[in-house]
Amino acid sequence: MSAQVGGPDFRLSVGDGRLVSVTEIDAKIDALVPAWLTLPDIAEQLGVEVTRVRQLVKEGQLIAVRRGENRALHVPAAFIDGDKVVKGLAGTLTLLRDDGFTVEEMLEWLFTPDPSLPGTPAQALSENRGTEVKRRAQALAV
Repeated sequence: MSAQVGGPDFRLSVGDGRLVSVTEIDAKIDALVPAWLTLPDIAEQLGVEVTRVRQLVKEGQLIAVRRGENRALHVPAAFIDGDKVVKGLAGTLTLLRDDGFTVEEMLEWLFTPDPSLPGTPAQALSENRGTEVKRRAQALAV
């Protein structure tokens, strides 16, 4: 879904249409996220077509980054709970996006341990503690 614009290292972001670099994801963030899934893997888990998963990314319900040798789109495995997207993720991503976070900054925030939760915001979402996570995301804007 990326259209090449402005040179070989830049493409339109699948998520929001902004011009972004699609070089390898930062090693620090890659190390924070314990496991990744490709879009076809997610489609299989959710029981939908890959085009539907791409639509979820485009709508901002999931975030994806390019990584690996083939620079394929990957989504953190923690965002998928069995056959559905983790409850509360889409709302949290919207809050972070509204706060001006980039995809990389969202991933860093979601996967960095927060002693007040405890654990990471991504873990809290998967444990159905989305209200606590959203409260913290809203506080970032203040």
